[in-house]
Amino acid sequence: MPGPTNDATDEQLMVAFSRGSSDAFAELFSRYKQPLFGFFRRRVPDTAHAEELTQETFLAILRASSRYEVSALFRTYLYAIAFKILRAHRRKAAFRAMFLGTDSAEPSSPNTLDTDLAVRDAVARLNAHDREILLLREFEQLSYAEIAELLKLPVNTVRSRLFRARAALHHLLATPAPTSPTTAFATYEERA
Repeated sequence: MPGPTNDATDEQLMVAFSRGSSDAFAELFSRYKQPLFGFFRRRVPDTAHAEELTQETFLAILRASSRYEVSALFRTYLYAIAFKILRAHRRKAAFRAMFLGTDSAEPSSPNTLDTDLAVRDAVARLNAHDREILLLREFEQLSYAEIAELLKLPVNTVRSRLFRARAALHHLLATPAPTSPTTAFATYEERA
């Protein structure tokens, strides 16, 4: 098995890490810190929360390293853990919103361009399942098979939902929204 170098596969690095190589984990962290942060950043409105969830995911990888078995691609394993952490975060946010009366929706940074806000708004209005498939394919660059395995769906279902999500997104972007994202953001800021 090659040492933890840039040409080792993710799976080889994870096996090396599970056997005690901290260099292997450092290489995995280097490869996936930005993609994983992007995964969370597209799903939670606050950058600080995205950073925390990214760190939580890597901590979960650290804790579970002794139980790691090469049964799937490391990337699929990583995103499965990230999904569990995201679901837990959403449950906690919903609990706080319900019982503590806090608003879980937080604004994006004020420097965001209108087009970015329009796309984000359109993606947010997609069906939840279609949105996840679209984000996994377009932003996380997972294959159809990886998405199917991660979401426990047949590959053809992934393909059809992705097609439906792209068509719906195209329609949402082509149809003007009742209020522009900038106006909605300004209204939100005034209420806050």
